[in-house]
Amino acid sequence: MADPKKEPILDIMNTVVSAMALDYPPEKLAVYLSDDSGTSATLCAIKEVCSLARCWLPFCRKYGIKTRCPEAYFSRIGDDERVLRSDEFRAEEDEMKSKYKLFKQNVEKANGSDVVNDRPPHVEVIHDNRKDGMNNSDVAKMPLLVYVSREKRPSHPHRFKAGALNALLRISGIMSNGPYLLVLDCDMYCNDPTSARQSMCFHLDPKVSPSLAFVQYPQMFYNLSKNDIYDNQSRSTYMLKWQGMDGIGGPFFTGTGYYLKRKALYETPNHEDAFLREPEKNFGFSSKFISSLKGINQKNTNKEYISDAIVDEARNLATCTFEKGTEWGEEVGYSYSSLLESTSTGYLLHCRGWRSVYLYPNRPCFLGCATIDMHDGLVQIMKWSSGLTQLAFSRFSPLTYAVSRMSLIQSMCYGFIMFSPLYSIPNWLYGTVPQICLLSGIPLYPKVSSPWFIAFATVYVSSISQHLFEVFYTGGSMRTWWNEHRIGTIRAVTSFFFGVLDIVMKKLGVMKANFRLTNKAIDKDKMEKYEKGKFDFQGADMFMVPLRILAILNLVCFIGGLKRVVFERNLEDFFVQVYVSSMTLATSYPILEELISKIGR
Repeated sequence: MADPKKEPILDIMNTVVSAMALDYPPEKLAVYLSDDSGTSATLCAIKEVCSLARCWLPFCRKYGIKTRCPEAYFSRIGDDERVLRSDEFRAEEDEMKSKYKLFKQNVEKANGSDVVNDRPPHVEVIHDNRKDGMNNSDVAKMPLLVYVSREKRPSHPHRFKAGALNALLRISGIMSNGPYLLVLDCDMYCNDPTSARQSMCFHLDPKVSPSLAFVQYPQMFYNLSKNDIYDNQSRSTYMLKWQGMDGIGGPFFTGTGYYLKRKALYETPNHEDAFLREPEKNFGFSSKFISSLKGINQKNTNKEYISDAIVDEARNLATCTFEKGTEWGEEVGYSYSSLLESTSTGYLLHCRGWRSVYLYPNRPCFLGCATIDMHDGLVQIMKWSSGLTQLAFSRFSPLTYAVSRMSLIQSMCYGFIMFSPLYSIPNWLYGTVPQICLLSGIPLYPKVSSPWFIAFATVYVSSISQHLFEVFYTGGSMRTWWNEHRIGTIRAVTSFFFGVLDIVMKKLGVMKANFRLTNKAIDKDKMEKYEKGKFDFQGADMFMVPLRILAILNLVCFIGGLKRVVFERNLEDFFVQVYVSSMTLATSYPILEELISKIGR
């Protein structure tokens, strides 16, 4: 977590509890919380989580509860879990509900701390599972729980999320050193406790495992409305593109909900010990961490408690200066080549010969919180667009770097995704040039009677038909198609455009790299608008400027151009331009509606 105001602490703690409750041997499971805000409230809250977990985990195991996120279980999501249960269950459930209510009150009391951007490292073992000895039954055992807040100083670059993940890699290496890692965003709770076992079916398969880096699950959300106007479900990505890439080396890293082989971040499939030949140069001066690298995949027989010496070394691994002069972020660990650390890291893993697997089970294994207003949705896409463009024009460009390191088809897929923000250019052209020419009486497209019109219409109809087929094939409707078309156009002329502009300005030295955090706090008024299918433009002033310009331009050109066409009776010459302008107006309707309501106030 990076900011408790945008990432509510209660949601984060629910994610932590759900991870602790995974259906996996607790002695082999460790849960680490990375607090990049450094707030005291988070530390207090995770201690409360430990107390809650002592009764929540046995309750879930005893009754086979699948929804192991308490907030979700005690909502409508968990109603199916309570059908045909015994009186004993209902009594224990009521007691558990009371304990969770008290837990929420305690967390909310501790909330409100500000982000601390100048602080020393803080590593604290909240629960040491090696102390769960013979006195505890298997039902009552809990995994290792550790709080991590790495050092931050204004004078040192902290590398955003990738830096936090690399610090966690080192700290977990000397504390638990599990061969596989699950990475979750703060709001992405575990919805199916068997996800670890599902992914192990691939990681432990002797035919697949030697070259398998990670198993990726789709990002899915618990607060989607029936009319998903912001296309939060990303149907095209998770139901089509990732499924297709699964057959040519595997899908992208998507930042959360994946089980990663730890050694994939340090080695290549064919040269396993290359980075260990000069361990201090590559990994830094920590004998305990270097020893942990040699012990990956070895059975952990160490039953000793985590000592103060280990905790002190963990703090050293979380300092700002530890990575200086090493290969962290360059050759080992999560990549610093882009702010979009997930995509760049997954891409480089594929370039090194690793592959990935896409797993799309019927029951979502992880559920997160979708954006429910225009500002947060467009900021998120802008962040992705900026990161993708940065990679596309870097030395790691898929047009040059990837072609000799992966199959041509796979590199083309990466190229398609990374260069997709450049769609902003043709979208701007289609949103302005035909309309201005229509107003000026300049025909751009073939006449309806021309044979070339048939070719033009065929290409256009085939494109629309492909999109419609994909929507219907994945269980969507005409409304789904229209929502995707509309929000896709809006994103292209705003988020994509500003994402590309962001990289240009950084290259020119006008701006510095900055991480834009998406707001995960749910506002009731915004949620009501979202469920009703109404766009919420509050706070999206920067994005509204180009949208309003295009909407007004299209309205003026359409009215003026249509008047010319009617009086001069030359619809045959301007039919396509009238159609393009009318479609753009239909897409712009929510913007015009918002503009009219604003003028009328």
